[in-house]
Amino acid sequence: MYPDFSRSRIEGLVKSGHVTVNGATASKAGMKVADDDEIEVEIPPPVPAVPEPEDIPLDIVFEDDDLVVVNKAPGIVVHPAPGHFTGTLVNALLHHCPNLAGIGGVARPGIVHRLDQDTSGLIVVAKTQKSMDALAKAFASHKCVEKTYVAVVHGRPRLDSGRIENLIGRHPVDRKRMAIVERNGKLAITNWQVASSRNALSTVICRIETGRTHQIRVHMASLGCPVIGDRVYGKSALDKRLDPVPQRQMLHAWKLALWHPTKGVKMEFTAPIPPDMAVYAELPDAAR
Repeated sequence: MYPDFSRSRIEGLVKSGHVTVNGATASKAGMKVADDDEIEVEIPPPVPAVPEPEDIPLDIVFEDDDLVVVNKAPGIVVHPAPGHFTGTLVNALLHHCPNLAGIGGVARPGIVHRLDQDTSGLIVVAKTQKSMDALAKAFASHKCVEKTYVAVVHGRPRLDSGRIENLIGRHPVDRKRMAIVERNGKLAITNWQVASSRNALSTVICRIETGRTHQIRVHMASLGCPVIGDRVYGKSALDKRLDPVPQRQMLHAWKLALWHPTKGVKMEFTAPIPPDMAVYAELPDAAR
């Protein structure tokens, strides 16, 4: 059956729910089957190698001929990836900026930096190759770029503010997670300050000097105060006690400052806290 398909391809079809056994979706690739079981495999249509433009609304904070700054809504994937080949920020950008295709790469045109799917807030996209090169260099060196996030966490850190500086790398056992490691990691620096606390929750402002995968989520968890709604590093038992129960990690890219890639002027942007997060977050007037 399907001799042209590799074992990993079949396993992928099982995980994506395209295989049924006796009419029921197969639970896992290694499940036992009997000789008389009826197995059906649905072959999904091929995924286009190049992302297609899609008419998806964008909350544009700023735009000129060189770049566009978007306030990304939670739940939106930044670029196509397994399981998310449509409905991404890239698909929306290609519709809004037809000339974006190919800038910086075919699969991720214009994408200089990323946000997790469930993280909301500011993201900058290059509209020309010259801007892409300049912005990519700035973000890679962590110079001339200031990124400030707001996180709502369980509990309250022991101190009112602090600086976390360590190495972050892949978890030694669970490769889908990141972790603080002693070697084979990348330098990660987060400066944090408690803005307010109420109802066993704290609103923390995080200014990051680096941009490692899951950096703030890992660092807040290391303080014993994980981001609420975080299904990877959080505390689901505590999340379930909240009203409403958070449907995503409450992390927001709040402020972004950078030097314009061609004009050489400093630009600063702010994205308001989204409604689903405002239920839990409480920023003092001085921090708004």
